[in-house]
Formats: sequence, C-alpha cells, structure tokens
Amino acid sequence: MDVQGTIVFSTVGLLTYGFDVFSTVLAADHIADGDLTESRRTDGVSVNFNAQFADKSGETVVFVSERTGSARLYQTSSAGDEIKLLPTNQNSLFHDRPTIKNGRVFYVSAHERPSDSFKSWAAVYMTRLDTEETVRLTPAGSVDFSPAVSESGQLVAVASYGSRPWKGDFHALETEITIFSVSEPENRTIVAGSGGWPTFSGESTIFFHRKADDGWWSVYRIDLQENFEENIARRITPPGLHAFTPAASNDGKYIAVATRRKGIKFRHIEIFDLKSERFYPITETLNPNAHHYNPFFSPDSNQLGYHRFRGESNEKMPNLLPVASPIQGLQLLRLHGTFPSFSPAGDLLAMNGDFFESPGLMVLRSDGSKRWTLLKSPTAFYTAWSPVEKGVIFTSIGPIFDSSKATVQIARISFNPDDLDDKKNEIYADVKILTRGGTANNAFPSCSPDGKHVVFRSGRSGHKNLYILDAIDGEIADSGGIQRLTEGEWVDTMPAWSPDGELIAFSSNRHSPANPEAYSIYLVRPDGSNLRRLHLAGPPESNEADRERINHVCFSPDSKWLLFTANLGSVSAETVSMPNHFQPYGDLWFCRIDGTGLTRLTCNAFENGTPAWHAADRLQDIGLISVVPAAGETLRGQFEEPLWLTCDI
Repeated sequence: MDVQGTIVFSTVGLLTYGFDVFSTVLAADHIADGDLTESRRTDGVSVNFNAQFADKSGETVVFVSERTGSARLYQTSSAGDEIKLLPTNQNSLFHDRPTIKNGRVFYVSAHERPSDSFKSWAAVYMTRLDTEETVRLTPAGSVDFSPAVSESGQLVAVASYGSRPWKGDFHALETEITIFSVSEPENRTIVAGSGGWPTFSGESTIFFHRKADDGWWSVYRIDLQENFEENIARRITPPGLHAFTPAASNDGKYIAVATRRKGIKFRHIEIFDLKSERFYPITETLNPNAHHYNPFFSPDSNQLGYHRFRGESNEKMPNLLPVASPIQGLQLLRLHGTFPSFSPAGDLLAMNGDFFESPGLMVLRSDGSKRWTLLKSPTAFYTAWSPVEKGVIFTSIGPIFDSSKATVQIARISFNPDDLDDKKNEIYADVKILTRGGTANNAFPSCSPDGKHVVFRSGRSGHKNLYILDAIDGEIADSGGIQRLTEGEWVDTMPAWSPDGELIAFSSNRHSPANPEAYSIYLVRPDGSNLRRLHLAGPPESNEADRERINHVCFSPDSKWLLFTANLGSVSAETVSMPNHFQPYGDLWFCRIDGTGLTRLTCNAFENGTPAWHAADRLQDIGLISVVPAAGETLRGQFEEPLWLTCDI
C-alpha cells in the first residue's frame, strides 16, 4: 500500500486526562469513619486506567496505558518501579480491561477486522504469560466487552452484542451478560438480557449495571443456578442516584461502584454494604473535587483501587504526541488543539486551541516546540493554510455548529512569518472578512492549490450548501467573487480541495435529508460536474449505506486517497466508564478516491477527528525529532462527565 506522510489529528479530551491508578487500604472502622489514605500505583506521567490487582497480595497491578501511543497492557509493582509490557498482540491498537488469573491474562483487543461494517472489532482474548500463547475466547462474528473472571479463573462473564449488528447506541449499550467457561468458550449462556460491566463475587454470583426503567443506572445481582439456567436478576442499588461500573469483593460483603448523585458535580467511588444496604463514601473523603472511575478490589478484599486525574501540578501537556500507526511510513501525531492544517512547507501548523486554556487561532512549529497566537477570538474555528502563501490562513469566525442563519464569516488571516520569534507568544495578524455580513452561516474554508479561490459551506439560501469564493477580495471581487457549487434542501459541509485541483470532497446528508446524522462522502469537480457519492459501508441499495456517519474529510498530498472520521467500526468499550465523548465511535479511516482500499488508522474508545495530511513521511522531515510541551500549558484535568449522564430525572 503506497501511503506515506504525516497525519496530525485531534482526540477529544485525552491529553487533559492525566489519569493514574490509585488504591486505598480498607478496614471496617476506616470505611465507617472515612479515615482513608491512598497510594498512586502508576507512573504519574502517562494516561493510565482500567486496572486490576494482579496477585493475591495486592502488590502488583495490571492496567491499560497510552504511554506508547496506543492502549497497551502493563503490569507494575506497588512501588511503581517495576513496569513491564504484557505479551499480548503487538499489532493491536486497542487493549482494555485486563485481568490476570492463574498465569493468564484476559483482556479485550481489537486487532481482528469483522466481515461487516458497523460492527465493533472488540473481542476477548486470553494469553499465557509464560508461553505467550493467545486464544480468542469470543466466537468469530461476535462482539464482547468488559470481561470479568471468576475467583478460580475458570469462568468468564462479558457484556456482549453477540453476533447482532450495532444499532448506533453508545450511551447505554444494548449488550447482554453472557457467561462461558475458559475450557469451552464456544458454549455460551446469556444470563441477563440487558446489562454491562459484569463482576464476579466468588464463582456463583455476578453483579452488573444497566439503566433501569426509571432512568437511573443501577447495579443488579444474579446468583447463578445449575447449568446457568433460570437466573433471576435482582436490583441491588436504589433509585435516586446513578451507580455503575461495579466491582465485587470476594468475601461477599461489598460491592464498590462509581456514583453520580444529585447536587454533587463529581463521579465518586462508594462501597455498598450488601447486608445493611448502606453506602459508604470512599473517594469523596480523599479527593472531593475530582472524578474517579472504575473501582476494583484486591483478591483478599482488603484493598480498593480506581483511577482518577492525578492532580494539578507543573506537568506540561505536549503540543504533539506520537500515536502508533498501523501503516509503515505513515506517521500519526495527536494535537493538543483542533482543526490543524499544514503550511506549504510543512514546517508549521495552523490550529484552533482547546476550549479550556487558549481558544482562538494559533500557529505551531511542527516539532511541537513553540506556539504563537494569531487571533484570540474564542469564536474562531477551522483552519486552511494557503498552499502558495506561508503567511495566509483562512478560518471561520462565529458560533460553531449553529443554524444556517447564524452569523459566521470566512476570514483571511495574514501575518509575517518572519515575526515567528521564540521570544514572542502573540503575533500581529491582519483580519480580512471575505464574506458579506448578514445572517448567513459561512464556515469550513478550503483553499484551491493555486491559492486563488476558497470553497466553503454557507447557509445563505436557508440550507447549508457549498460555494466558491475569491480568496483575496472575497465577495466584492470585480470578477463576481462568489459562485454556487451545490444546491439542495440538505446539508453539504466541511469541503476539502484536492492538492491537484481536480476534485472537492465534502460530507453531506443529501441521500437522507431527514436524518441529521447520516453523513457520507461526496466528490464533485470545481465546476460542479461529476457529483458522486462514495459508498463505503455497502452498495447503494443496502440499508447499511444510510448508517454512515462520515466527516472531516481531507486528501492525501498526492490526491489519490481520502482521510476522514467514520463510525464504521462501532464502539470499542462501554462509554459510561469514561469521560464525555460526543462521538466515541469516531476513528480515522482512509480509502482511495474511488472508495476502494478502506483502512482503519485509529482504534480506541475516544473521539478522533479533524485530520490534516502532509507529504513528509519521517518525523525529521518536518523537524519532529522531539515533542516538547507548550510553555505554560499545565495539566489541569479539565474534562466533562458524559453529558447524557444527568441526575435530573
């Protein structure tokens, strides 16, 4: 596959997480009076999460970490000074929910592509730690999340879609609780028709969560019967609060849960006494103003672990972070910001800042070492660098994702590249509005390769369609500075002009205008001819074609490939266990301009998007020898809970 270059993209929130795994020692009197202390179990540098104790003493912890550019599995001692990468599939970009039992590690991986679109790649595997022999426990064609292993290590419970297709759910996944033995994984029994995140207490009791009919996330209990038949699920936690991601103690006394309560802004870990049916706060007494996630007990039930933001410090967030790539010669870099575009030489990036620290329009050295502000406006979004002028960037100014009548304008931002001095943080820029005033949502510019025209989306007709604009004088140009490219009662948006000038790619729901989420890729020539749709999920007559949600399209430097964000791989994990992601199924894919060669580039449980592609195929080609944090950008852990996880019920 002749694909090369450097791709820069955004991932919602991830660089701000600062997650570490912590644990606290439990004692009955300490639980009752809240006299607890905690210990950090991971390195204090990486994004570390979803852990389990790895031995009976609770000395070692197995966990997921993003430290090498993808979610891999590691094991560490209680002191944190002995860390090893576990011998799981090296080609997998995604691992999750590890558990070590009897010299074997059980986990989720997503390295085997299913035969159908809109099916998750997530499956459960088991790897022997001595021989590194790996067995897939999930049947071919099925999808499993969140494995739990019984005390003996002989039984596994999962949240499973089975072989059913994904319906687009990502708040409360429509999974079942399925159980099977390690020796006969093909013989599976559904013990609960709805639920997720199972956890064993001993060998015969399973707890899991699901959203109850009254709207509250709650924990349920199943006491397994002979042959796993006629199991009855009983609700354990009461309405009035959300309780989810349970962990059960092996002594049968407690479950630990994450909770969201009315009047409390943060997700906290609490212990629920199964006998007294009383909650005991754990993390609220330790860190009241931080979110805590996904508890786990030690085998002897004397320790409780979880992960959380490690706390504000002088730690710096990198401007650019290398990400593992499945394609040799194609570099992936995660940007601390949004909507990047490369300068003609690739030595600089235009970008919009994150919404917490520094919104506006910025320029970044492509080695990540220095960033300058060109425009402080918090309403500046999207960037398109002129292919022929190093000092010209196009952007949109106004509210993002608003109605067709919202006032948003296309702006030409000009600056002197010689002013990009290490001693400065802000650079003077001239702002020229290219579109006329009034109520018209003009956004998402992309420049022609000769630098003379800009294609953009406008709502001036009452519907969002594409127009081409004079790139220097705008709508007031003597040559009739604007022309309409597409027309219809639907949404055409986020256009990208090919580097060879032959095509414009864009996203549109014109095939299903009544569905505001049914976006696919379309191609058209700049003169409006040869309009066509790329059918990536299936042929035009299939029902699958209208389930595509594809956006953020751009071209490869040679104009032969298209890069975009898509929902074709479904979700990879239970989203209630994570911070907010608007589209947690959003991963980067690419294909040829005729739709063939469809390939997945990223695979994780986050939302990835807004990519840019440059011809440089080695880091040193654009100065990326080291990735340096931004001056003054300290890690503050500013991220949101899922917006749909509300206590207003």
